[in-house]
Amino acid sequence: MNFNISEDKRLKREDLRNVAIIAHVDHGKTTLVDEMLKQGGIYRENQATEERVMDSNAIERERGITILAKNTAVHYNGVKINIVDTPGHADFGGEVERILKMVNGVILLVDAAEGPMPQTRFVLKKALELNHRVIVVVNKIDRPDARLDEVGDEVLELLLELNATDEQLDSPMLWCSGRAGTASYSPYEAGTDLRPLFDTILDYIPAPEGEIDAPLQLLVSSIDYNDYVGRIGIGRIERGTIRQNQEVMICNFHDKDKAPKKTKIVSISQIDGLRRVPVTEAKMGDIICFSGAEDISIGDTITSTDCAEPLEFVKVSEPTMEMTFSVNDSPFAGKEGKFVTSRQLRERLYKELLKDVSLRVSDGETTDCFKVAGRGEMHLSILIENMRREGYELCVSTPRVLYKEIDGKLCEPVERVDIDVPNEYCGPVMEKLGARKGELVNMNPSSHGTRTRIEYLIPTRCLFGYRSEFLTDTRGEGIINSVFDSYAPYKGEITRRFTGSLVASEAGESTSYGVFNAQDRGIMFISNQCPVYEGMIVGENPKQGDIAVNVCKEKHLTAVRSKGADEALRLVPAKIMSLEEAIEFIADDELIEVTPKSIRLRKRILSNDMRYKLAGKLKKEGK
Repeated sequence: MNFNISEDKRLKREDLRNVAIIAHVDHGKTTLVDEMLKQGGIYRENQATEERVMDSNAIERERGITILAKNTAVHYNGVKINIVDTPGHADFGGEVERILKMVNGVILLVDAAEGPMPQTRFVLKKALELNHRVIVVVNKIDRPDARLDEVGDEVLELLLELNATDEQLDSPMLWCSGRAGTASYSPYEAGTDLRPLFDTILDYIPAPEGEIDAPLQLLVSSIDYNDYVGRIGIGRIERGTIRQNQEVMICNFHDKDKAPKKTKIVSISQIDGLRRVPVTEAKMGDIICFSGAEDISIGDTITSTDCAEPLEFVKVSEPTMEMTFSVNDSPFAGKEGKFVTSRQLRERLYKELLKDVSLRVSDGETTDCFKVAGRGEMHLSILIENMRREGYELCVSTPRVLYKEIDGKLCEPVERVDIDVPNEYCGPVMEKLGARKGELVNMNPSSHGTRTRIEYLIPTRCLFGYRSEFLTDTRGEGIINSVFDSYAPYKGEITRRFTGSLVASEAGESTSYGVFNAQDRGIMFISNQCPVYEGMIVGENPKQGDIAVNVCKEKHLTAVRSKGADEALRLVPAKIMSLEEAIEFIADDELIEVTPKSIRLRKRILSNDMRYKLAGKLKKEGK
């Protein structure tokens, strides 16, 4: 191997580079990694390849977003380049934060048309805090609405805003098309391949540096799981060498009370392309996967037995909202799912904590419910979707923000919202955000003059339920992105929902006649021949307040004949809600029943009589 030995016994691994690709959602990270793998010699010439090969998770492929950070590696000019593909969505920012401890530099991708977005600022800020070197890549330069010169200036302005060092301000900038697999040093010269990007990585990203003969130190940045070998730790060796069957200690910098624990490394593998290659030893700078340490967690340090010196782990940002997960107690409980008890639900939620550093789980007021806190609606909805596909049945409540008391004042999380809309829809969008206590920060027309970019600061709770409304207001042409900004003083009460629910008054199977009579009251969520129970929400009332409807009502036959007796009943197609839409829709007194086959909306109190009595009692008490 090619090592440089300096006077202080520290070694430089010139045969290795560790780099992460960071960007806002949908700026082309995974597509660029595809081309880097192709041009890095990972595939045979005649090998069939698929798009976005790093998005291996079923939900990732369905939604077209990266959820989990993943490692790969390519070889270029005798140097192994370890690449970490990271999520771009703000809700999965915790994945990016922890992965940055594994690398020596980052490639910041910026869309040539959209420019720096809220999550671009977030991930770049985290990289600059760790003093990483940054290669700026302006991607999608072949877009017809690309703004090459302006975007370059916007990135420099962002670096200045984030107090970048002089060296970071002089970061190299490349112009690239991830789909075509080309990169160039100038926006006006067409590239032929990704060689300029590979060369810049070798020249600008520092090689890992440390002591190979010193006692072992390995920081665990990620956790994987395999049914055959159990928990697999993934991390970079900061110092020393690790060998197969070596006895090591597990310790944690942030948990001083926890005594170091002895364990044995059973197997070691390094990532090469899309495979994990078994090795017998690995040295300082290598990113490895290891098994055998069953009690390992993210943030732990693996050290040699004679020198247990833990490494500091990055402080991951705290969650800003929570939901209550509870056992499914509806009349249909246990009919579709495999795991339905509180013990199984508890085990699954606490197991998720082992690999998701930005999630918090605590026991609720009763033994049947658990409080789950995360970074956003999508963060928690992906967890619910995964559990649903694994065979779990559960009920989830409406999201609530987590308040903090700062200097004696009640403060709430505020988000920075970036909106890109056609000019004609600016009015309705600004009107709605103003009513939701949004504060206008910036407003700029696009270079083509047909769209407007608006920036708002708005309380997180005021955004609940707005995204679907936004798409309706902009006829599906608007783009909305948000990222947590800060905590600010509480801005007062707000009406979250201006509509009510149509609630089933009887249990049974819905009939064409019952649904036909109910559909005049509002938008229906079910069609005919659908099993329902009392208290289940079957539609949306356009006005505030709930209406009980009987969708199981049958038409009684009589001996009297009339002109319209045998007319066909025309049913309006039902609105089938996705999990995210259901989370946005429900009110505080409602729940979502999630099973492997169905997503149903229901009232917390199923009995209509009980609900009316409670409403009357509260009205009497003046609440």
